[in-house]
Amino acid sequence: MDRGEVEAVLGHEVSHAANGDMVTLALIQGVVNTFVIFLSRVVGFLVDRLVFRVERGHGPAFWIVSMIAELVFGIVAMTIVMWFSRGREYRADQGGATLAGRRNMINALRQLKAAQDTPRLPDEMAAFAISAERVQALFSSHPPLEKRIAAPERGD
Repeated sequence: MDRGEVEAVLGHEVSHAANGDMVTLALIQGVVNTFVIFLSRVVGFLVDRLVFRVERGHGPAFWIVSMIAELVFGIVAMTIVMWFSRGREYRADQGGATLAGRRNMINALRQLKAAQDTPRLPDEMAAFAISAERVQALFSSHPPLEKRIAAPERGD
């Protein structure tokens, strides 16, 4: 990368710090985790009382169902947090473009894309990657570089 592109990358990172992204994401993760635990216990309680008709204390179903519900709700919660994180990346890209110039930010993202491009899977392995990109996109903290490059090119 040339000097302008490095400045854009640094501007991107400074924007993360200036926007309080790490604190915000930590708080969101904490709130979402609170809901995960609360809702999983509610589901465990309801299954324990209504399905297994346990009247006192917690039966084994409460603990088993609560753990399974925590896993399921945790996966859903992770997609929510990662969705928010992807939005923060666009804001940081805007900050980098503001601090170092839009063209420098676009060129820096293109350099990252060129460094990241890897050969595609051989045809024999492609069957194992069915819809892997869609699932991976749900759990990715960063949007695809193509979309990140397109945003400043449109002026977003």
